[in-house]
Amino acid sequence: MRFDILTLFPEAFESFCKTSLIGKAIEKKLIEVNCFDIRNFSTNKHKKVDDIPYGGGTGMVMTCQPLFESIEHIKKLKKDKAPVVFFTPHGKTLKQKDFEQFSNTKKHTRLILLCGHYEGIDERVREKLVDIEISIGNFVLTGGELPAQIFIDGVSRLIPGVIGKAKSHQEESFSTKIGRNHVEYPHYTRPEIFRGMKVPEVLRSGHHANIETWKKEHCWKKN
Repeated sequence: MRFDILTLFPEAFESFCKTSLIGKAIEKKLIEVNCFDIRNFSTNKHKKVDDIPYGGGTGMVMTCQPLFESIEHIKKLKKDKAPVVFFTPHGKTLKQKDFEQFSNTKKHTRLILLCGHYEGIDERVREKLVDIEISIGNFVLTGGELPAQIFIDGVSRLIPGVIGKAKSHQEESFSTKIGRNHVEYPHYTRPEIFRGMKVPEVLRSGHHANIETWKKEHCWKKN
């Protein structure tokens, strides 16, 4: 899986790409993450990428020229139909099932991620070049870099080989087995007793049927 990221702040991904499972997945060549600085495509002598909005209002808007040219450039890097994903409050709220669909490498081998800033991007970019709009929740952030990292993390961990055991994500919160609207049961590990708090007896019983029943009973529905 290849992620091509269009951003004003490529440095925001430096640590992200070296850390934990994402860093290991890149080392193993299970995923590829490339960052492209939108400013490099600006024809403005000062590399300006924003301007005041028509109709007035506070803030600035990312302009058409660098966005159109950067997206068109990225699209031409490979002969595929990689969708352009834009992170915006207008988009569909991201769910676990979406991660599962995007991680299907038979359907998606490359995803182009567009990180907006300021008040947003010129609407003409959304109309002509954006294929998928995604929101990570009903709130506003300073830019699309954090949503892009969340998206990459959520998709990548489902790609075979990134997590050691596929069962790890087949039996987790919001999975088909647990229930799309349910979160996982509580977890415990050694020691058996810590500061007077005991691990539930059923989990120590070795009775697999009872343990499975307990787990199902302790998965709770999330609104």
